[in-house]
Amino acid sequence: MFIGEYSHNLDDKGRLAVPVKFRRDLSKGAVVTRGLDNCLFVYTKTEWEKLATKLASLPISQANSRAFSRLMLAGAMDVEIDKQGRMVLPEYLRNFAQLQKAVVIAGLYNRLEIWDATKWSHYKGQTEAESGSIAERMAELGV
Repeated sequence: MFIGEYSHNLDDKGRLAVPVKFRRDLSKGAVVTRGLDNCLFVYTKTEWEKLATKLASLPISQANSRAFSRLMLAGAMDVEIDKQGRMVLPEYLRNFAQLQKAVVIAGLYNRLEIWDATKWSHYKGQTEAESGSIAERMAELGV
């Protein structure tokens, strides 16, 4: 289970140190892809296979299904954790998420999200300000 928020820096080659507590889970490989809200999603191979199977079963006759599958699947890239505990983020994904040097890695149960630190701070501030109304909407979903 991935939880927590960690600040790290990208190096000039696009390498990002993975928090120590996540390295073991990602040691057998991982998949990084375009996420929502202009961040990147990182999945273990097992979690990625579950998601990819669901995406592959969506009806190709529906435009939203095709669009979401393309976003997630066509943008995906296998990544490995090197001996120093880093992963290389492909340039096209760094550009998509507008990652600068300072980034935040957020653990969200079955995935990690990688955010530009400034964008994360703004997003988090907005979400915290709206937390009451968000909680009410979650109650409608049974949370």
